[in-house]
Amino acid sequence: MQQHHLDISLHIGAAWAAGSLIGLERSLHGRPAGFRTHALVCLAAALLMVLTHYQWDWLGADVPLDTIRTDPTRIAQGIMTGIGFLGAGVIFKEGLTVRGLTTAASIWITSAIGILFGVGFFYPAVLATLATLGTLAIFRRVEGWIPSHSFAQLVLRFDTGQILAEQTVRDLIGKQGFSIANMSYRLDRTGGFFEYRMMIRTARKTAIATLVGELRTRTDLLEFRISPSGD
Repeated sequence: MQQHHLDISLHIGAAWAAGSLIGLERSLHGRPAGFRTHALVCLAAALLMVLTHYQWDWLGADVPLDTIRTDPTRIAQGIMTGIGFLGAGVIFKEGLTVRGLTTAASIWITSAIGILFGVGFFYPAVLATLATLGTLAIFRRVEGWIPSHSFAQLVLRFDTGQILAEQTVRDLIGKQGFSIANMSYRLDRTGGFFEYRMMIRTARKTAIATLVGELRTRTDLLEFRISPSGD
């Protein structure tokens, strides 16, 4: 086997391993784009860059240099553009919750790592792989330590004969450690109910569970719904 064949195998193998490691972390957390997806993304990016890095192997040594010119940076730009469509496919919105942003970002960085391995830029490629794994695995725990606000959409439905006053509702929500960002109203005479819809915010990690327990005990409520939002 020629030396450059070994080099190509090293480039592709390293990209394959890096993409697999990143994808493994995603699969462990139940993400739809996981082990195989990231491995293939990184492998494809590396293959396309190897295509330009060793272009004279397939163009032929007898091709005059001034007649054919390939630009590796255009290949890289094309890869990143194509990855944008794949990343958009893993982002979805469910109510007020947007999910898949981190997976989309991991696909994007995986393609960049594949490009680095493809051209043989191993040092930054290895650093980027380690940094990506650290960001996905370690930063998840760091986020749990950082004080942050939780948001949720709250819907309270009352019978038209037992509607709580708005200020009473605000006081009830406020006692559980929430602030109300906005409030809307709905009256359905046919269905015989009145609804308060609001976005609520809290800094307490257990506040939503406490609010659920409080609302379950109220007999004047026909129905309530809490939908946490996040990314």
